[in-house]
Parts: sequence; C-alpha cells; structure tokens
Amino acid sequence: MVKFTADELRRIMDYKHNIRNMSVIAHVDHGKSTLTDSLVAAAGIIAQEVAGDVRMTDTRADEAERGITIKSTGISLYYEMSDESLKSYKGERNGNEYLINLIDSPGHVDFSSEVTAALRITDGALVVVDCVEGVCVQTETVLRQALGERIRPVLTVNKMDRCFLELQVDGEEAYQTFQRVIENANVIMATYEDPLLGDVQVYPEKGTVAFSAGLHGWAFTLTNFAKMYASKFGVDESKMMERLWGENFFDPATKKWTTKNTGSATCKRGLKSEEKDLMGKPLMKRVMQTWLPASSALLEMMIFHLPSPSTAQRYRVENLYEGPLDDQYANAIRNCDPEGPLMLYVSKMIPANDKGRFFAFGRVFAGKVSTGLKVRIMGPNFVPAATLVTDIRKRKGLKEQMTPLSEFEDKL
Repeated sequence: MVKFTADELRRIMDYKHNIRNMSVIAHVDHGKSTLTDSLVAAAGIIAQEVAGDVRMTDTRADEAERGITIKSTGISLYYEMSDESLKSYKGERNGNEYLINLIDSPGHVDFSSEVTAALRITDGALVVVDCVEGVCVQTETVLRQALGERIRPVLTVNKMDRCFLELQVDGEEAYQTFQRVIENANVIMATYEDPLLGDVQVYPEKGTVAFSAGLHGWAFTLTNFAKMYASKFGVDESKMMERLWGENFFDPATKKWTTKNTGSATCKRGLKSEEKDLMGKPLMKRVMQTWLPASSALLEMMIFHLPSPSTAQRYRVENLYEGPLDDQYANAIRNCDPEGPLMLYVSKMIPANDKGRFFAFGRVFAGKVSTGLKVRIMGPNFVPAATLVTDIRKRKGLKEQMTPLSEFEDKL
C-alpha cells in the first residue's frame, strides 16, 4: 500500500532541507534498477516480496525484455524517519519527513546522454558497483560526469550475495575484494574532484559506503553495526565505526580488540514459522531482508551524506547559470529562493499521448511555476539579445499529479 499522497508530496516540497535530489549511476548490469526497487518498496509503491524482481523504474517494454535501463526514469518517494535514526544527524531539517526525488539512469555507454540529463537536475549520486566485476569503464565515465556537475557521490558495493553463494569466499577474501573496489572508486574520485566540493572520496568508517545485495533486498553500512555494538558495549559510536573497518578483530573470550583473526561468529534472528521452510537462496534472502533491510541503510546514508538543494545550489550555481553570478537570478538559485524569479531547467521532453505534445521533465531551482506565468525559453540555440516569451497554457499537466497505480497493476 502506498504510504503517501500527492498532497503530502506537495507539502514537503516547501521543506527544502528535507529534500534529496539524487541519481543512481553505475556500469551496465551492476544492479541499479534492482536495488532501486528496495527504496520503492519502502515507500509502499510495490510489495516488499517482489522488490528486486519487478525493476519498477524500467518502464519500457524493451527495457524489461533486455534487462537493462535505456531511458532515465524519475520517481518521487516519501519517507518518514524515526527519531532514533535521526538523533545523530547534524544538518538542518524540518521534522522527520523526507522527499527523495530519485532518477534511475542507464549504465550502457550508448545512453550516456541520458545520464548527463539526469545528473544536471540532481545534487547527489548513489554509485553502484558490482563487487565481483569491480569498477568498470562506464563506472569511471559516470563518476567523471557526476563530479563535473559537482554532484556529491556515495557508494554501495552491490551483489554481495554473489561473493558468498557463487564464489564461496570467506570473510577475509570478501574484505579484500570490497577494499579493492572502494580504493579503485576513490582513485577516480580523487582524480576528478572539485575544490568547491571538498573531499568527495568515500569511506566505510564514515558511513559513505554501503554493502548491498539488491536482488535479495538487503544492505548495511558500518553505522548500522556501530549503533548496535556501541549500545551493547557502552562505547562511543564514532570509535566503534573506526574499529569495524580494517585489520581489527574482536575476541569474545577476552572482550578486547586485536589485530589477529579470532575466528567466526554466529547471529541469531527470529523467523516466522512459514519462513523456516525456505531453503537456499530464498532462505538467505528472507533472513537478510529481516535483519538488514536495504531501504533503511540506503535511506540513512542518502539523508546523512547527500546534500539538500539549499546546500548544493550554493556551489552548483556556477554550473547551472551562465549569466552574471551576482545578479538576481544567480542569487535566487544560490539561496534556493521560492520567492525569487522562476529558474527552471528542463532536462528532457517526454512525448504525451496527444500528437506533437510533450511533458517537460525538469527541476525548479528558484521561484514557483504557476499557470499563466510568462517565461523566457533559453534553448540550445538561445541568443541573449533575442527573447522568446511564451504563455504557460492552462493545462492539467501543470497540476501536481501522481500516475494512477492502475497503470502499474501488472507489476504489483
């Protein structure tokens, strides 16, 4: 059942500190759309049981047939976080409600233009890397595009189930694999980083790296385990984060940390009676979904470590606006001012059912869109001396609308 309404979405649009505009980027077939299903399921749009199999953001028939994303797809998701999950959040916020405007972008090199269009209207990016294949050519390409647009990245090392079910690696081998993936991603980020963004490299001990299995619907960050063990042992959470990554091992016999491997441990988690009849992959999926739901870890990482529009537009204005950076338009973008002049960027045109008509998909960086408003269209061939003014006609497409769920009945 959907956990939000169009009115709730419209209301939270006024809370600019509680919005995250983000893209999901990766090399082809590294699990972007599959992982996105977990976030869509957490918002109640699809059932949790089918998350990972539906690929909700692959809306075209050819995408479903080929199993890859061809066109970028946007979706708005509403979440209400608990006080417990936000108690260590130090940024500005208005309550516990958050709006995630997410764009699932293609990973194939032939569709790089779709990635560029998606990145221009987002402030953060979730970079997905297959832990077995590692950082690939298109991973570097999309990372370079993101950093060129001053997009702040966070990383998830995906398809962890392949490590354990297919490759049958032990804990130490898995750690070395993950470490190598993170280091390779950080080399690219360090190469293309922007001084205005600061340090964009990702660190597991700082909570900017998640470890996930999109098909099975589970994920975690070190923050999840740090909270768990910090309360159990009565130590500081930040110190526990540092211990959980690197050559550190906990000896349960002495209850002390050591640099020597102390062996394996077990985890107990309750299952329902019907779930105990599962075997193999279905059993692993249900256990891990119950213990470490992907949506919780990914949402917390995105809210804590990706910027809100009010933060990002301060340093992105130079990329977004070509005019004088001290005029009223630049200041309106920089301040994310809803009362300023309208500044709207259209990233793509989507054909409507009416012949010759299109829906403009984009983002408002300043001001407000309203029916009857006169706007200046600055297209690809725009010449500052010549102005084209057009009326925004009174069409139902201007209203805040949600696609009827009946259109997705075959996926629910």
